[in-house]
Amino acid sequence: MLRHEFRPGRLVAGAFFVLAGVIYAGDAGGLWETPWFVVIPVVMAGLCLAGTAGLVARGVRRRRSPAPRTATPYPTGPDTTP
Repeated sequence: MLRHEFRPGRLVAGAFFVLAGVIYAGDAGGLWETPWFVVIPVVMAGLCLAGTAGLVARGVRRRRSPAPRTATPYPTGPDTTP
């Protein structure tokens, strides 16, 4: 299995979308009554938290990554003469 980079923002957004689906499924199944506008704050809060988690993860990832190596376009030094 190929390794991939962990993205907590997508996890948070997915969890809130699943919660919105469960709310609508419970309403459709007759378990409870849900007004149509209840899911809007749930989804908006999930998107805001997902954005915050993504920004925090990006900041942590940038801080932990090593400094990029700069490559010289042409070799330099005493042993580069033909």
